[in-house]
Amino acid sequence: MAASPRVLLVDDEPDLLDLMELTLVKMGLETDRAASVAEAQALLAKTRYDLCLTDMRLGDGEGLEVIATASALAEPVPVAVITAYGNAGNAVAALKAGAFDYLSKPVALDQLRALVKSALKIPELTQAGNPARDLIGQSAPMQDIHARIAKLARTQAPVHIAGESGSGKELAARLIHRLGSRADKPFVAVNCGAIPETLMESEFFGYRKGAFTGAESDRNGFFQAADGGTLFLDEVADLPLSMQVKLLRVLQEKKVRKVGATAEEPVDVRIVSATHQNLAALVEAGRFRQDLYYRLNVIDLLMPSLRDRVEDIPEMARFLLDKLGGADVKLDRDAVKALGAYAFPGNVRELENTLERALALCENQRITADDLNLAPALPTASATPGSKYPLQDYLDQMERAAILEALEQTRYNKTAAARVLGVTFRSLRYRLERLGIE
Repeated sequence: MAASPRVLLVDDEPDLLDLMELTLVKMGLETDRAASVAEAQALLAKTRYDLCLTDMRLGDGEGLEVIATASALAEPVPVAVITAYGNAGNAVAALKAGAFDYLSKPVALDQLRALVKSALKIPELTQAGNPARDLIGQSAPMQDIHARIAKLARTQAPVHIAGESGSGKELAARLIHRLGSRADKPFVAVNCGAIPETLMESEFFGYRKGAFTGAESDRNGFFQAADGGTLFLDEVADLPLSMQVKLLRVLQEKKVRKVGATAEEPVDVRIVSATHQNLAALVEAGRFRQDLYYRLNVIDLLMPSLRDRVEDIPEMARFLLDKLGGADVKLDRDAVKALGAYAFPGNVRELENTLERALALCENQRITADDLNLAPALPTASATPGSKYPLQDYLDQMERAAILEALEQTRYNKTAAARVLGVTFRSLRYRLERLGIE
């Protein structure tokens, strides 16, 4: 008979330890207790735990030290933290340090039980990640994306996915969900830019019968539909400020109130958001709330553009042709070359549209460069100063100029330059290598 999961409880309040221990024992779990960082570290060193719950403030240190110890083990132990009510800063710091979730004091037992049930279903993932066919490519940027997604799947922290339109942000969000502990629960995708402002509150939070004209019965919103699972907020930058305030409250309280209702109801969702816009710049411009930005952007994931992983295009094209019903159709050598030379501003979505059109035009089960109908890749030497052709050369020139300007502004501090450009340091590094900038 398999042993019951074992949980380490770390807090310097004996009453709270008693309460948590009693709750977990009733769930059939084994528990150990620690009243200090040192005691917790000693127990982690000699005992294998399936979960650790730790207070953020302890007599001899902070819960962040417990997180660090648990994460550094040969078999890392998932950690959730307990923070003082309303102290969002501590919670965000803990999530960034590797905690998968947090509880606020006073601890609500129903939330404690839900958190523990979720944590103990977290699957073991290798560091390299779980291979997936959704996000195609073996390039360095895509290997990095897969490894990062595998790590993100092990947490419950909010994730913000940035990247150009068509770069696969929703696919990444679905993969994070499917590899995580909520895989058997709903994944609800919402395009925030497609909902009229007047309907947003009722769409997100639901409504009661009679709340407004046309409300003929009770209806759940997106949050209730995603309860227990993941809510994906695509194009989150399009949310109006009034809705941003309401969303922030739900994320803080983990409760929603339907339109026309008097009572709130608890919801348990993981938030993954995405946008092709620069959220930090929108915060600076006053178009996006800073407090909501920090809630959503606990961990970020930048999806590379297709032109930053040109070596993936042949494999991606083959995958898309199979998907489009062209399993027997071949791309000739010139077609592959033309695809690699094109900038694809619409990324994978544009590549799919291009191949779908080419399938309709090609003959003899063979796609040629002419069938693709892309801008011709003229020799680089023929480009005159200021010319916009060939397109890739022109785009590279613009990108190079912007990067060099940012580097000059920051005295060649690459971390600061990445911040100025609105990209991650890793993305800037790839761009520097691709453009040959030292």
